[in-house]
Amino acid sequence: MVTFKEVKNNEKIKAYIKKADESLLALGYTDHSFAHVGLVSERAAYILETLGFGAHEVELVKIASYLHDIGNIVNRKEHSQSGAVMAFRILDNMDMDAEDIATIVTAIGNHDEGDGEAVNAVSAALIIADKSDVRRSRVRNADMTTFDIHDRVNYSVIESSLKINEEKTIVTLKLKIDTEISSVMNYFEIFLNRMIMCKKAAKKLNLEFKLVINDQILI
Repeated sequence: MVTFKEVKNNEKIKAYIKKADESLLALGYTDHSFAHVGLVSERAAYILETLGFGAHEVELVKIASYLHDIGNIVNRKEHSQSGAVMAFRILDNMDMDAEDIATIVTAIGNHDEGDGEAVNAVSAALIIADKSDVRRSRVRNADMTTFDIHDRVNYSVIESSLKINEEKTIVTLKLKIDTEISSVMNYFEIFLNRMIMCKKAAKKLNLEFKLVINDQILI
């Protein structure tokens, strides 16, 4: 089996992730670099591990998470589909098993809130991990006077955590935000569709998704 370590150390994959993020930086987007895909890989693995999935599924979700944004090297629009096609070619050339490739490609192709759906456990974990990555360090614009709403919302986040309860029935995204920088309403303005997607993805994993901001349960 092709491992996550092999994927992470692949120089071509590193180049694609780097160049995809450079394209988004030029377009004014927040961080989609190794920090983002690394965190998404960790959170997605945590979700499946905590729910008792086997090592094989955990390895697949880590690979899917690490590769999920490479399609941005083509174009931001429909990047999930182009990324899935790129991932197929990369992993096929690495002689990965066809069923494993299919699982990873399906997850990548379904991770965007525009047209994606949680069709299996791997895709569900990727969606929750990806959409829950909101943090101050994602902001790359150094001039606060020129922040757009995405910059303000991410920069306002002082603390962020994603946890599954002991009963394994609820997954909670807990945020502490500075409301002097961004209001809770601003958060919902840009993230509502993503939170709805997380709610559906959690259901696929027999979980309930909750959003807590400044100790208030909002979803």
